[in-house]
Amino acid sequence: MKPLDISKNLSQTQKISIIGKVGGLSARDILLEVNMALLEKGYDPVIQMIGYILSGDPTYITAHKSARSLIGRLERDELLEEIIKYYLENNV
Repeated sequence: MKPLDISKNLSQTQKISIIGKVGGLSARDILLEVNMALLEKGYDPVIQMIGYILSGDPTYITAHKSARSLIGRLERDELLEEIIKYYLENNV
């Protein structure tokens, strides 16, 4: 996947294309799998995923059940897209 080129014109709204499934798993599926792995290891999934999304540091995500590898299949903007989409669909 190409990185976003934000150097074009920062005064205009940029359109990001929607990414579908990665390796047969949707972003939602990956988030749910990572959530379960974090819970099983005793971590707070919200705090750990926020740390990962903000920093990009994969050590916020446990390697248990290959959660770190799974979440690494997605770009952080894809994770945010899924979270915001789900929130808006269920709260607006």
